[in-house]
Amino acid sequence: METKSYQAIKKKGRNHIRDHTAEASLFIRRTLVSFFVVLVLFAILLANLYHLQVDLYDLFQTRSNNNRIKLIPISPTRGLIYDRNGKVLALNNTTYQLEVIPGKVKNLDKQLDRLRSIIDLTDDDIAAFQKEQKSKRRFASVTLKNDLSEEQIARFSVNQYDFPDFEIIGYQRRFYPYGAALTHIIGYVSKINDKDLQWLSEQDRNKDYAATRDIGKLGIEKYYEPLLLGKPGYAEVEVNSRGRIIRKLSEMPPQAGQNIYLTLDLDLQMYITKIMAGRRGAVIVSDPRNGEILAMVSSPSYDSNLFVDGISNKDFDTLRNDPDGPLFNRATQGTYPPASTVKPYIAFSALSEKVIDASTTIHDPGYWRLPNSKNKGPCTAKDKNNGCYRDWSWRRGGQGSVNVLKAIESSSDTFFYQVAFDMGIDRLSQWMKQFSFGEYTGIDIYEESKGLMPTREWKKKNRKASWFWGDTISVGIGQGYWRATPIQMNKALMTLINHGKVVTPHFLLSSQSSKQQDNYLDENKKQLSTSNSPYWNYVLEGMNQVMQGPKGSAHLTFSKAPYKSGGKSGTAQVFGLNKQIYDACNLPENLRDHALFIAYAPFDNPKVAITLVIENALSGGGSTAAPIVRQIMDHMLVGKEYIPEPLNKCQ
Repeated sequence: METKSYQAIKKKGRNHIRDHTAEASLFIRRTLVSFFVVLVLFAILLANLYHLQVDLYDLFQTRSNNNRIKLIPISPTRGLIYDRNGKVLALNNTTYQLEVIPGKVKNLDKQLDRLRSIIDLTDDDIAAFQKEQKSKRRFASVTLKNDLSEEQIARFSVNQYDFPDFEIIGYQRRFYPYGAALTHIIGYVSKINDKDLQWLSEQDRNKDYAATRDIGKLGIEKYYEPLLLGKPGYAEVEVNSRGRIIRKLSEMPPQAGQNIYLTLDLDLQMYITKIMAGRRGAVIVSDPRNGEILAMVSSPSYDSNLFVDGISNKDFDTLRNDPDGPLFNRATQGTYPPASTVKPYIAFSALSEKVIDASTTIHDPGYWRLPNSKNKGPCTAKDKNNGCYRDWSWRRGGQGSVNVLKAIESSSDTFFYQVAFDMGIDRLSQWMKQFSFGEYTGIDIYEESKGLMPTREWKKKNRKASWFWGDTISVGIGQGYWRATPIQMNKALMTLINHGKVVTPHFLLSSQSSKQQDNYLDENKKQLSTSNSPYWNYVLEGMNQVMQGPKGSAHLTFSKAPYKSGGKSGTAQVFGLNKQIYDACNLPENLRDHALFIAYAPFDNPKVAITLVIENALSGGGSTAAPIVRQIMDHMLVGKEYIPEPLNKCQ
């Protein structure tokens, strides 16, 4: 028994030892596997650390720097604008404004309310801020208050600890020292809006405006925006966790915009502005030798400085609802029947087409009847749409025998009715388009109307009607459907003065880049017709007779002038009357005729070409517009100063 028990115990011990040995062996194997796994993982960790710290060092250094280092765009200085004599017309003033990033501010409305008393924040300021905020990204800086005064800056600085997310920034602000006198030429800059952003994206020019909040909106500021803007620079700065700048690391300076010089004579511009005060109309003075515009006045006008920081709704409504239309550039966008001012051009085209010659004479009884019309005999006040067209002298029995020179001098409608009938609308419109009517002039501002030189095709397309002989007859004296801008009239006048050489009216005199000026010189090589044609001087002599001849409409104004000149008056009908006598004082002002006058001087070597339109005048171009032209010419040619005269008003 004992022997069996001993053997059983011994066997059990051996089994236990064997099990223990197996467990130990298993433990060792597991330990080795775990060690190997840990070793592999550690190797992976080391490899990954090496990859992150060494292989990807540049990448993560850049990311780290992006959190710490920012590129801040620097706005370029906008180029200045000068007149031909070096007088500054548009300059830059330093102004300060309060800005904030709305996405970083808690309780923004409460903060804005607290700022009201500190910086005189108004409801209009807040409305403008909210409008701009909607058009920008959440974490983009938005202007809260423009043009801070020294007192406002001081009050905010004292309280700035309460407004850590608000910051005063200095900017260059455009300023126009001559205000309304130059608005329709210089235009203005104003804040970039959604429409501007879309245009900049389409032109791939967003980067040029990274630091600029303004863009040219009208006139020279808009047309020469690429020259005036310049190129932005960049500053590399270190910032803290709140985005505040700690120090500047490096800087690439911006490239300033180019200064440009205009053909304008500021003294002349201001002089004409004074003459036109209280009148609606336009004046253009140019140099016919090269197309340089010396002055261009559209009256009334408005102060462009109102728009630089964003005009208030109240001020804009005042301008928009003004019945005199100050927002409208009459010189380049106003369209008027050119009236009798076109008679010299029609005479030249008829002479060139051999429709008439220098010896052509007709009898002017004061009216003209369409051939084969039903009615016969003299025109009467009751005639209307019966093929009868009256001359301005019809009640006095007409002007008798009239040739080309006399027809221009006395502005015989009857003569030009016949010429228009013989020419026909096809030849008339073709020639007048060569004189720039119905075409863009090429002037270097975008605000220009094309006007209208009517044709058969135009009437069929736009009026759904055929062309009639009566339409042609009206065109013969610059009436009917014909509409022209003052700048078109001025370009046509320069073409006539230059014996067919076409010069482009323009404002740019010079800049740091002469490319644009070269374009004008290239265009000035165009020639309308042979310069040797005898008809140029013949027609120009007729215009001299307008000023000097006994029956000239400007005889009383220019006959005693100390210089020789040429010109042509015009009276554009606004509203047709059935009455026998036109009485401006018995008509509403907006239905009165327009008074027009074109002129040049000196006659033998023209240096000045003037176009003038006075809207809704009390009398015609010879009596209303010619005296104003005389004042301008006297000022330019003999240095005579303007003496203010009362406006011609009904008693």
